[in-house]
Amino acid sequence: MKLYYSPGACSLSPHIALAEAGLSADYVKVNLKDKKTEAGDDYLKVSPKGQVPVLAMDGGVLTEGPAIVQYIADKAPHTKLAPAHGTMERYQLQEWLNMLTSELHKSFSPLFHPTMPEEAKTIFRDKISKALSHIDGKLAGKDYLMGSQFTVADGYLFTMLRWALGLKFDLAQYPNIKAYFDRVGARPKVKEAMLHEGLIKA
Repeated sequence: MKLYYSPGACSLSPHIALAEAGLSADYVKVNLKDKKTEAGDDYLKVSPKGQVPVLAMDGGVLTEGPAIVQYIADKAPHTKLAPAHGTMERYQLQEWLNMLTSELHKSFSPLFHPTMPEEAKTIFRDKISKALSHIDGKLAGKDYLMGSQFTVADGYLFTMLRWALGLKFDLAQYPNIKAYFDRVGARPKVKEAMLHEGLIKA
């Protein structure tokens, strides 16, 4: 397997999933501004979308984070990064992944756009705050989104909470999220992925 990533981008989520699953992969860093790999290759030939993550395998290519992390989880079922197919818990995981990608991830994207007017950014910041309030309530009494078991949805949420901190969101107003963020960030495999991307120091 080969994961195309950009440090700190949403590709951190499958990077965490691969580390947690104990699966080996080659990692290719991508400059999203010039659409070039670290070796200078044209990234648009890998993914015409020009976005990360991309997971390339012998059987094909996957280009959407929620699909990629479920694929990774299913490659290492003993890690329980995703519940078994056909169970209610698997559909609940998909519910979380869909909520995170549609309500949270897509609300962050405009905040990174340099030409987005500040008035519009305020609207998206409010949407993010509402989503975080919802998630904070759902985390009450839980270690992770699905309860006591860490899943691929947690790596995805953790990635976006890092963005929230970078954009000066005060996580202290969401006590369950704040404790959750610290808990996930302390996981050895999460640290391993962040170290590999140069996001933290050893």
